[in-house]
Amino acid sequence: MDPLRRAQIILLCDFCKTAHLQSHCERCDINLCLTCVGEYLSDTSIRHKVVPYKYRKSLHYSKCPDHADEHCKHYCERCDIPVCSTCVSSSKHEGHDISDILGKFSAKTESLQKDLEELETRMYPLYEEMAFDFQTEKTELETNYGKLTTTADQHGEILHREITAIVNQRKSDIQEMKNKHLSTLNKNTEEITQKFTELKQIISDLKSILKSNNVSLTSTYKSRNSEFRTLPLKVRVTVPSLSAQKLNKDHLNEMFGSLSPLSINTEHGNTMKSAEAVSSPPVNPLLDDRCLTPTIDTGFNYIYSVSCLSEDQVWTCGDNETMKLLNLQSKLLTSIQTKSGNEPEDIAVTRDGDLVYTDPINRTVNLVKNKQIQTVITLQGWRPGIICSTTSDDLLVTMISDDKKQSKVVRYSGSTEKQSIQFDDHDRPLYSYGYFINNDKYICENRNMDICVADFGASSVVVVNQSGKLRFRYIGHPSNTEQSFDPVGITTDSQSHILTGDIVNNRIHILDQDGQFLRYIHNLKLPLGLCVDIRDNLFVAERDTAKVKIIQYI
Repeated sequence: MDPLRRAQIILLCDFCKTAHLQSHCERCDINLCLTCVGEYLSDTSIRHKVVPYKYRKSLHYSKCPDHADEHCKHYCERCDIPVCSTCVSSSKHEGHDISDILGKFSAKTESLQKDLEELETRMYPLYEEMAFDFQTEKTELETNYGKLTTTADQHGEILHREITAIVNQRKSDIQEMKNKHLSTLNKNTEEITQKFTELKQIISDLKSILKSNNVSLTSTYKSRNSEFRTLPLKVRVTVPSLSAQKLNKDHLNEMFGSLSPLSINTEHGNTMKSAEAVSSPPVNPLLDDRCLTPTIDTGFNYIYSVSCLSEDQVWTCGDNETMKLLNLQSKLLTSIQTKSGNEPEDIAVTRDGDLVYTDPINRTVNLVKNKQIQTVITLQGWRPGIICSTTSDDLLVTMISDDKKQSKVVRYSGSTEKQSIQFDDHDRPLYSYGYFINNDKYICENRNMDICVADFGASSVVVVNQSGKLRFRYIGHPSNTEQSFDPVGITTDSQSHILTGDIVNNRIHILDQDGQFLRYIHNLKLPLGLCVDIRDNLFVAERDTAKVKIIQYI
């Protein structure tokens, strides 16, 4: 059977219409016989692409969107779209320049071929070489930074050895002084014990004489009271103090050694942004004058807490059982009522954007997900207070015992207790207790994983590290001895600043991560709840105005 026949249909040359076709021009989509190919290719004004018919690539014309039965084999130059024959004859394209779409197809194909050739022969080898160079440079970078880290460890070991030697010498001096004090006290104790023993014997002898009624013994008795009227010398010792100069971190850094400046340059000499600028937030200064944006009216009589869901949406809670999601224009987006009908003590937004709240009356912590409320923690003997969500998606909850004689901070992963923070290294309570309200301890986690608690009952901010070890207490600005310090809501920002509301004095204290005072934000009305968004805009819940003020302070 003729390989060019299909269902007994003989395919003929599109030119002569008589001979069997042998070839196909992919550029013009024309079938040719062996005789006509030469004449067809004699037209050098067009770059034909003739292939054997069986190796041809079929052209696929798009269907006309306006005329479903026709293919778009023409091109409207003005509209810059493929069109069908019916479209060409319609008034819609009247007066437009219409060309054969195969011409467009051919020109575009040539352009694509040129692009492909340039990409494959010129650009790909260059990029391949650069990728190899980068990989080699990364390997060298890892090695060199490893050496740098080893050097830092070695410097640290040297300093550690020196510090250990100094500490051991001080401890040896302390032990020697202690031994001398103990020797002196022991000698003094022996003298007093001897006198005391004699005194007891004399008293016993006198009692025996009096009891015997012996005239001879009584008449010959000699009093020794005068010896004992003068008490023995009592040695008093004073434990020495260990005074230390304030640690100069700059001097310590100089002793350790410094890194040369980070430098990343392109081959053209243009300096790129440093790695720190990409991976870490920029260190921006605090503003001398805060910038206040319009406030959010929450609709509560009193507002207690605010927590950012996004840059333009915040969750709030106040003096009823409803928690409200509001935008910056005070529009109510969503409202959730507590499961028990009690007022929520506090709210927080988790890393996944879900809402959590505490209910101290029924001793629960609850999660709101897709408007469904699930109780995740139920306490016995303790009442939850303020809550925050950490970067590791744990929950930190302040709580007070039912008898109000103990208080602590507990870390939960889901409903599992992971950590309890209650005492310092000397088994002394870290936080106050016995106060007249439950939510007098406000909590947040700093970027360095410190746990910061504004302890209203103790008039201090208590900061412990991730393991619960006390780092410092902040009790107000050192120069301010006239006014009280009454910390409530607390939050931290991208630069590890600690911000706490001083509710009685209507201001906010800004501290660095080590508890050093930086400045105040003034002119607020009972700032109770605080939070910051991802741009470090500060949201302040003013209790009695029931409004949320938005402050730009960086």
